[in-house]
Amino acid sequence: MKAKLEYIWLDGYQPTQGLRAKTRIAENFSGKLEDCPIWSFDGSSTRQAEGGASDCLLKPVAIYPDPDRKNAYVVMTEVLNADGTPHASNGRATIMDEDEDFWFGFEQEYFLMDPSTNRPLGFPLNGYPEPQGPYYCGVGAKYMFGREIVEEHFDLCLEAGLNVEGINAEVAAGQWEYQIFAKGAHDAGDQIWVSRFLLERTAEKYGVYVEWHPKPLGKDVDWNGSGMHANFSNGLMRDQGGKEVFTSICEAFGGANIKKHIDVYGAGNDQRLTGKHETASIHDFSYGVSDRGSSIRIPVGTVEDGWKGRLEDRRPASNADPYKVAAVIIETVHGSQK
Repeated sequence: MKAKLEYIWLDGYQPTQGLRAKTRIAENFSGKLEDCPIWSFDGSSTRQAEGGASDCLLKPVAIYPDPDRKNAYVVMTEVLNADGTPHASNGRATIMDEDEDFWFGFEQEYFLMDPSTNRPLGFPLNGYPEPQGPYYCGVGAKYMFGREIVEEHFDLCLEAGLNVEGINAEVAAGQWEYQIFAKGAHDAGDQIWVSRFLLERTAEKYGVYVEWHPKPLGKDVDWNGSGMHANFSNGLMRDQGGKEVFTSICEAFGGANIKKHIDVYGAGNDQRLTGKHETASIHDFSYGVSDRGSSIRIPVGTVEDGWKGRLEDRRPASNADPYKVAAVIIETVHGSQK
């Protein structure tokens, strides 16, 4: 039997990379990652190579059944140069210290957009719908827009084996969120990128596009932006804990490390991190228990469990690369424990 293998990868566009995909046929395919061959593509068409030496390589790193196509799989890949070294655009390769001791839960927000108006679903061509308030976790056609896309995507992710833990309508009209949990930075990043791919492809069928920009309506409007809040923990935080451990980690995220994090937390994030709409200012750093207006939120459950559990970095934008976000979080947490 012939199987379709949809190889997906990240292109070289800046400041925000886009998803690319192409399909190959495999005969009598086992369904296993090790039986997915390295493939090549024209990097000159994706801003990853020059025309005179345009071959780039796609190295398979994760595989999932593709429930939206017959006899098909989605193959997450990372981009290599022709000599087999990681390409400069390869965010996955920035994860230098990987083990499943680090757990990540990403809260992926996004807007569904009408291409005829370039405005979110539920927004009129001119002006705005009713102010924020009834949309968050709302019900009913007066306030909910695009639910059929969201539900279909939810089912596809579950059928593909992604560890999606929930969905909800967000604060603005046409804005939604889903959450993915994984053990290990590579797995967490793979699952977020594959889930984004499935969402983009699902929205295609409805003539809708997905807007990952953290503030698609501009920084001056009174509408929430989109983030990708990063919940994280390691064994020390989960098992030993202690207020001193958590304080040390939070402090490490400030100071000289602020820029290192903001640099990989998504383009246009300055428009979202204004100190309004449940964000801290990009120019400040803060942390606090149950404080959604801080840079780092210490969940009240962490405190109630004897200062054991997780932290939430609320700064990553919806368009951030989860590989790079996880990599810098691991680096900073380790640095706080030396």
